[in-house]
Amino acid sequence: MVYKIGLVGKPSVGKSSFFNAATMNNIPEAEYPFTTVEPNIGEAFVRVECPDKQFNKTCDPRTGFCTDSKRYTPVKLVDVAGLIPGAHKGKGLGNKFLSDLNEADVLIHVVDFSGKTDSEGEPSENHDPRKDIDFLEEELDMWYLEILEKALEKFEKQRHDKQKIEEVVSEQMSAFKTDKNQVRQVIKSQGLSKKPKEWSEEEKKSFAREMRKRTKPMVIAANKMDLEEAKKNFDEIKSEKKYQDLTIVPVSVHAEKALKKADEAGVIDYLPGESSFKVLENVSGKQKQGLEKIKEFLDEYGGTGVQESLEKALFKELNLMPVFPVGSKNLGDEKGNVLPDCFLVPEKTTAKEFAYHVHTDLGDNFLYANDKKTGRRVGSDKEVSSGDVLEIVSTS
Repeated sequence: MVYKIGLVGKPSVGKSSFFNAATMNNIPEAEYPFTTVEPNIGEAFVRVECPDKQFNKTCDPRTGFCTDSKRYTPVKLVDVAGLIPGAHKGKGLGNKFLSDLNEADVLIHVVDFSGKTDSEGEPSENHDPRKDIDFLEEELDMWYLEILEKALEKFEKQRHDKQKIEEVVSEQMSAFKTDKNQVRQVIKSQGLSKKPKEWSEEEKKSFAREMRKRTKPMVIAANKMDLEEAKKNFDEIKSEKKYQDLTIVPVSVHAEKALKKADEAGVIDYLPGESSFKVLENVSGKQKQGLEKIKEFLDEYGGTGVQESLEKALFKELNLMPVFPVGSKNLGDEKGNVLPDCFLVPEKTTAKEFAYHVHTDLGDNFLYANDKKTGRRVGSDKEVSSGDVLEIVSTS
C-alpha cells in the first residue's frame, strides 16, 4: 500500500510550489487563485533508517533510493485545487475540491504565515494566518456534518431494517475509509446517546469534527517562514493554547526548491530533509548570498520543513513505521537484491497482517515469520516493530 498525502489550503499560498519542491515536478505556479484545477499527483519520499549496515550489506531498493543507510521510501502526493470559505456550499471549486480529497490518508495544510494573501488568495497585507487554519478545519467539519446528516436521515427512514447507527454512518462515510468500529468509538468518546434522534446540533458538529480528525489528520505547513512577518505570526500562534495540539512545521518552500535545483546542477551536495549542504564549486556573488541566507534558515529550523512536513504526516499523524520483507537467502529476493522492499504499516500491525500487506497469498497461507535481526520465529499474532526485517514463511 502506498499512502497518499493531500496538499490542501486556500489559493496562492504555495501549494503547487510545495508539490514541485517535494516531487521535483514542474506543474504551473502563479500568484493568482485556482492555478490548480485538476489534482496533480506525484511521487515524494519519506526517510527511514535502513537496516543494511546491521547486516554489513548494501541494500538494493526496488523503489526509492538509499544513501548511507538513509532510505527514501515513496509516497503519493496529491495537490488539489485551492479552497475558499464556503466551499462546502459549492463556492470556488468547493465540491470538486472536497471530492478530490476522498482518497487522501492524511493532509498537509499549506498556510501563508506571512499574511500576504487574503482568505480568497488575493494579495493582501497583515492577513491573520489563524483565519486560514480555522476556516479550512471548519469547511472540512461542515463537509463531514452534511454527510452525517444524510446518514442520520437514512437511519430514521430504515430503522425497521434493524441496522445499527454505526453501520449506517460508516456506510455513508465509506469514502473516508471509516468502519463501524471507528464510528462506535467516536460515539462512545463523545458520550452520545445511542438514539441519534436525541443528538443536539452541537453534538452532531462535535461528532463530525472528531470523525474528520480521525480520518483526515492534518499537519500545518507554515510556509514563507523566511519572511520576518511569518516568524512573528508563527511565534504568536505556537504560544496560543488553541493551537498547541496542532502539528505546525516551519517551512520555506523557496529554500527547498533552490537547494534541489543547485544540487541537480552540481553546485552543492544536498539531500532532502538535511539540515546542511556542501558547496562543491565556486559560485557567483549573488548565488553565494542566496545560499548563505538559506543556510541561516537551515541553522534556525533544522531544515526547510518540506521533508519534515511529509514525515510528520505519515509517522506522527498516521503512526506508520517501516518493516522490511526479505527472502530466505541473504536478505535478498530471487534476483539477489538485498532488502529490496520497505513497507510502511500502522503501529500494532501483526506479523500475519504484515504478510497481507506484502501479498494476499502470503497472508492467506501464512505459517510464521523469521525475525532476521534476532533469529527468532514470529507467530501470526505477534506485533511487528519499526525496522523489523522479516522472512515470511507460508504454504504457498
